[in-house]
Amino acid sequence: MPHETCNPQPILLRPFHPEDQPAVKALILAGLKEYWGTLDPSLNPDLNHIASTYAGATFLVACEGVRIIGAGVLKARDTDAGEIVRMSVARDMRRRGIGRRILDALIEAGRERGYARIILETTQTWAGAIAFYQNAGFETTHHQDGDVYFVMQLRRPS
Repeated sequence: MPHETCNPQPILLRPFHPEDQPAVKALILAGLKEYWGTLDPSLNPDLNHIASTYAGATFLVACEGVRIIGAGVLKARDTDAGEIVRMSVARDMRRRGIGRRILDALIEAGRERGYARIILETTQTWAGAIAFYQNAGFETTHHQDGDVYFVMQLRRPS
């Protein structure tokens, strides 16, 4: 009998649904705990009620089959700018282009919303995240309180 191989599930990007709450919260908190080595859940109250916290935002999840393996949010910063927050990819799924797909979809959502720019921040010691955003075309604007701030111009400000 020939040996059968399994094809991996295609990765699907889709909007967040309220039933995703437990899996998305666990994914993001796992990433934070991995990086920091410890976790204080009280520092992340936005993850307790994602649907209401991010109502009106573009909140995307990446799924492989039924498993949520990535997430990212584009929220309004002001009338001319969006802000990307809560980017996360499951540890065992990194370096496969999933984060870049989420980021590219959020950038496109920013263009569709008419934003002039998208901003984001990450921790200054998170070298992999800094390189990821720089490789995607974000430019460092400044450093403050241990964080690095980035911007991507989508169009000239009006």
